[in-house]
Amino acid sequence: MVATAATSAFFPAASPSPDSGSKSSKSGTTSLGLPKSKSGSGSLQVKANAQAPPKINGTSVGLASSVEGVKSGDDMPSAPAPARTFINQLPDWSMLLAAITTIFLAAEKQWMMLDWKPKRPDMLIDPFGIGRIVQDGLVFRQNFSIRSYEIGADRTASIETLMNHLQETALNHVKTAGLLGDGFGSTPEMSKKNLIWVVTKMQVVVDRYPTWGDVVQVDTWVSASGKNGMRRDWIICDSGTGAILTRASSVWVMMNKLTRRLSKIPEEVRGEIEPYFMNYDPVVEEDGRKLTKLDDKTADIVRSGLTPRWSDLDINQHVNNVKYIGWILESAPLPILESHELSSLTLEYRRECGRDSVLQSLTAVSNAGIGDLGTAGGVECQHLLRLENGAEIVRGRTEWRPKYANNLGTVDELPAESA
Repeated sequence: MVATAATSAFFPAASPSPDSGSKSSKSGTTSLGLPKSKSGSGSLQVKANAQAPPKINGTSVGLASSVEGVKSGDDMPSAPAPARTFINQLPDWSMLLAAITTIFLAAEKQWMMLDWKPKRPDMLIDPFGIGRIVQDGLVFRQNFSIRSYEIGADRTASIETLMNHLQETALNHVKTAGLLGDGFGSTPEMSKKNLIWVVTKMQVVVDRYPTWGDVVQVDTWVSASGKNGMRRDWIICDSGTGAILTRASSVWVMMNKLTRRLSKIPEEVRGEIEPYFMNYDPVVEEDGRKLTKLDDKTADIVRSGLTPRWSDLDINQHVNNVKYIGWILESAPLPILESHELSSLTLEYRRECGRDSVLQSLTAVSNAGIGDLGTAGGVECQHLLRLENGAEIVRGRTEWRPKYANNLGTVDELPAESA
């Protein structure tokens, strides 16, 4: 029964031929097993399908006979509706199978992410770079892989890359500690009072620059700095060997983002941040030397017409402090950039820079002439970043050491592995 119904759904019965009526009248019974009827008015005529039964996979399958009811007179009944079989009521199995497959693949992907385990002992503890709190909840640690687009002509990470890692870990520290409000690194109480953090001084010492593919570990923590300041320190080390690559120390104060004026730390904010202060000395010894103010006469190189792009602004609508470093290096002598690498950096931030500002970058070489920089040993430079009207933005001092590639002859002769 089911086979017959299934085949009838795919192989409809052919229309009866004119000869079938005459052939069936000669036999005693029809293909349906009905007795032969007599011809006459008002009689029922049955015509059997004379076609040979088709075969499917070598098996004969009987087709349903077509029956025509012909009634004399003007009253002719309408043809019965086709019977609804089990097969033609089934759903579209291909769509159902595709949906089930999609669900299983998505579940498998989620399970693999949750059940991810390092396949080798040398793989990172923090493989996805999320970061975590260590040392009694006071130090934040995060790993970074040096990408191909973060290295420069020397095949090492740029100073801007390292500074971005410092900034990223500082913000993630606040977020992971549960102190992130609506502002850029602001706590909930700071957000209520329209206060933001601004950096006033930054000192960075680079012992060695990581290269493409290296994985660095960044640790950061905060301490008190006077009555109304906060100090944040960083240490960047090689995640594999533990060797220290970079040390940095900074001082931050609060500013009202509406009035753009500095503010004391409110007691409510102090209560939020003081539990996270560590009683440690700065990782970079304070450089008490006064930074020189440059002008057009004392500067060796002046670059003008520097303007911030939209991408240089942070969510507080002022220029990201990392961008200032790039502007300062705009006026660094080319022989220094070709033969030396930056070993230390000291910056004092005097005022913020807006989106419509036009700046000038000034640099003076302290202990060598411009023509002797290629053969000089250590070089020190003084820097000033100012607005066109003369207002100071940043004062700075940089120290440079000869590139180790020069000791080997050419830049292409780099060692296979850095020490």
